[in-house]
Amino acid sequence: MPQLPDFSSNEVSKTARIAQELIRFDTSNYGGGKSNGETESAEYVAAHLRAMGLTPELIDSEPGRTSVVARVKGRSSDKGALVVHGHLDVVPADAANWSVDPFAGTIKDGMLWGRGAVDMKNMDAMILTSLEEILATGQPARDLVVAFFADEENGGVYGSHHVVDTRPDLFAGATEAISEVGGYSITVNNQRAYLLQTGEKALLWIKLTAKGVAAHGSRVIHNNAITRLAEAVAALGRHEWPLHLTDTTRTLVDELANLLGVDPQQVGPEEIVLATGAASGFIHASLRTTSNPTVLTAGYKHNVIPDSAEALVDVRAFAGDEETVLATIREIVGDDIEISISHRDVGLNSPFEGPLVDAMVGSLEAHDPGAKVLPYLLSGGTDNKALSKLGIVGYGFAPLQLPADLDFPGMFHGVDERVPLASLDFGHRVLTDLLSTY
Repeated sequence: MPQLPDFSSNEVSKTARIAQELIRFDTSNYGGGKSNGETESAEYVAAHLRAMGLTPELIDSEPGRTSVVARVKGRSSDKGALVVHGHLDVVPADAANWSVDPFAGTIKDGMLWGRGAVDMKNMDAMILTSLEEILATGQPARDLVVAFFADEENGGVYGSHHVVDTRPDLFAGATEAISEVGGYSITVNNQRAYLLQTGEKALLWIKLTAKGVAAHGSRVIHNNAITRLAEAVAALGRHEWPLHLTDTTRTLVDELANLLGVDPQQVGPEEIVLATGAASGFIHASLRTTSNPTVLTAGYKHNVIPDSAEALVDVRAFAGDEETVLATIREIVGDDIEISISHRDVGLNSPFEGPLVDAMVGSLEAHDPGAKVLPYLLSGGTDNKALSKLGIVGYGFAPLQLPADLDFPGMFHGVDERVPLASLDFGHRVLTDLLSTY
């Protein structure tokens, strides 16, 4: 395995500095339209783009909810344009649980710490510095549409979906896209490999509602909404969805088995995936549907039995299985629990072949010779879902070479989110190479 860079160095590149400055904009998105907003960070990004000679457009879906889009002329405009996109919002962070201020952009131990360090202000910074480097001496290989969306953490309602629905002209001629949660390295059996994201699960954000009888807390009430909701939530949260391999996950499991030196006919897919250690944090959830309760709401006073109770559940199903999954959830929770859909979005499946895939694989191999590149299915979702409405085929490619002991999946929406400075610089180099040549 080629020599790793020095992950302990605190030497700060321009990519790391821009990522640090982006983290200092608290763009926390609480969902349901409640957000600190992205406008200040969008204006910061737009200023960088203008300094490169570009003409960015700022699109507001609501006051404070700003996305930025700019077109970059390529050397070969007859080729389909490539969308290179990131998002500017982040999930909230409780500073009391962190060892550093989550919005200070702290640099220590060779890493950049803060909310958004990996999801995904790191990639936003890499896009900006790669573009700057390319435009300083010439042009990218083809036309690029660079986009920095608002509201991704809320499903893109006030961001990518709004921009796609109201300004599809901004993406004219675009056929492919790259964004987050792909191109990062894992270490399996002392061998480094990169996971290229070729698909995403479908998204179903549902609400369960139980109705009951409002009454004094001292009474005997059998129709207690909280009790009925709790039973439904527990049943759904503990439901074991069946193993389901797609073409992508089947290929990935076979490749991982090869790296581990085991026979996939003798060792089950889950055992193979779990043997990857921290990397399994994302991969494991790609093997089956998931349905995780995330929010409970009921009542207003200790001695009042409420007449209703609600729970939010994050459901991630395979593309095309959404209705079957909803029917199963209905059976699990029972007919007396109301199910409503708060937000729904498509699953994506893109081929692990073709010129763009070859170019991404080639760029990684050029900067890490001998490393394997494997396809994988993202258990979460990205703004590629919105772009798919325009027929744009999306991949996850935010390249990072990571130390073997870093729990990278745990950084997403986790406490003490951080990324090695050396990984940012690796990503900048790989992305620059891709955009210069593809």
